[in-house]
Amino acid sequence: MSIRQTLLASAAMAFWAGGAQAFTLHILHINDAHSRIESINKYDSTCSAEDEAEGACFGGVARLVTAVNEIRAEAEAAGEPVILLSAGDQFSGSLFFTTYQGQAEAEFMNAIGFDAMVLGNHEFDLGTEPLAAFINAVEFPVAYGNTDATGDEFMADLNPDPVILEVDGHRIGIVGAVAPETAEISSPGDGIVFTDTVETMSRHIEELQADGVDHIIGLTHVGVTSDLEIASEVAGLDILIGGHSHTLFSNTVEDAPYEYPHMVEGPEGYQTPVVQAGAYTKYLGHATLTFDDDGNVTEFTGDTMLLDASVEPDAATLERVAEMAGPIEELKSRRVGETSTLIDGSRDTCRAMECTMGNLVADAMLDRVKDQGVTIAVQNGGGLRASIEAGTVTMGDVLTVLPFQNTLSTFDIKGAALVEALENGVSQVEEGGGRFPQVAGIKYSWTADAAPMEGRIREVLVQEGDEWVPIDPEKVYSVVTNNFMRGGGDGYVAFRDEGSNAYDYGPGLEEVVAEYLAGNAAYEPYTDGRITKVE
Repeated sequence: MSIRQTLLASAAMAFWAGGAQAFTLHILHINDAHSRIESINKYDSTCSAEDEAEGACFGGVARLVTAVNEIRAEAEAAGEPVILLSAGDQFSGSLFFTTYQGQAEAEFMNAIGFDAMVLGNHEFDLGTEPLAAFINAVEFPVAYGNTDATGDEFMADLNPDPVILEVDGHRIGIVGAVAPETAEISSPGDGIVFTDTVETMSRHIEELQADGVDHIIGLTHVGVTSDLEIASEVAGLDILIGGHSHTLFSNTVEDAPYEYPHMVEGPEGYQTPVVQAGAYTKYLGHATLTFDDDGNVTEFTGDTMLLDASVEPDAATLERVAEMAGPIEELKSRRVGETSTLIDGSRDTCRAMECTMGNLVADAMLDRVKDQGVTIAVQNGGGLRASIEAGTVTMGDVLTVLPFQNTLSTFDIKGAALVEALENGVSQVEEGGGRFPQVAGIKYSWTADAAPMEGRIREVLVQEGDEWVPIDPEKVYSVVTNNFMRGGGDGYVAFRDEGSNAYDYGPGLEEVVAEYLAGNAAYEPYTDGRITKVE
């Protein structure tokens, strides 16, 4: 069975009726690729040659080329056009991004033939100059959505919203939305302003409709919770394709949180399909929409497709990937230590509870600066991007976990402000927010029964010698974190506004962790109850 037949067989859903079926459009989509140029293993880290030989790898741009090309060929043979979209966060997550700063992503997206993308929050991780270089390098429009870049020196002249694609004589409108909290969770700079998503999308849709465009796609990077709200509040969308929350919509994967699509009743009473395709190029979404002569959707079929070993990677793409990987292979392969078991850095655990990767990183941070009188470490769970398998740990493994080039930052802060920071850290657990605090030198308990920022933190204990004692609201503690958090990132404004004697230019976090592993030759991952959820 072909790729396309597999997809259509897995889900054939008709939610609308009536109308002459005048136009069928295939929409392929990914989101949150996070620079996974090479294939990934089951832990979302770069796959080894051994695992690839055993058929245990997923995704990567070479598999994406194969899947996209086959679907395109079959659909176009039937006279049905195909467009390929990205719902953001192509940046950050592998050594390809660390090395090429977005240009590798641009090259492969051009080669695959993307038709449009929306900015994700991680596109701003290095500031706007590398992002502007990426936008200038790609051969397709990039939607800014609710991003006002008119005050930025590098991006002011690049905003194309709303996007219109010409597809077989039909005009397809693309309206974008970018996570409004990007100013907190990335580094866009003062010249970038994020506005209301619903208001901006509604205005762009009205502009498109006034211009005679009646096929409109929402392409968002705001997370599934906000996607469902947008679909219920914004009129005129034929489909909403999302990203940011790494959510898998599927009709075939057991325990997938949403079916493909998830239908939401819009403000005018019609049903809007909402979809997303997991993350890291492991899945390719494929939605097929049929429109009548009036531009109304009459039928929807589709599902997400797992890009596993059954999808043969494109040979020419693999060759180019290997060529670009050459300069970073030596760094990637440098051994830094051993681990007895898996170090869990998964999104599901590190953004909701104590995780072994969080303990490793926080312990390493604290160990590096303990001679300076620092007693507490705090690391955001969202800054941990992968797990590390048992066995030899390489620098490539560490950089995949910590791809953001953050540096250690130390500062002094009163106990009350530190508790306030922890309140912020547990304020978005339900949404999988990356601000969840992994810690060392303190223990805390929290509850989800209280409203965010209203007493979720129930107890904080600090280590004094061999004893654990309640935190003193008026006492000043010395803390280490990363420079992103110290600057107020992920909502840690208490660190920025209440901290004193700050030094933000310590060694790179990845080097700190690598050296810590090297100093603990047979590292044993562990949890010890430093974070407790109570009812």
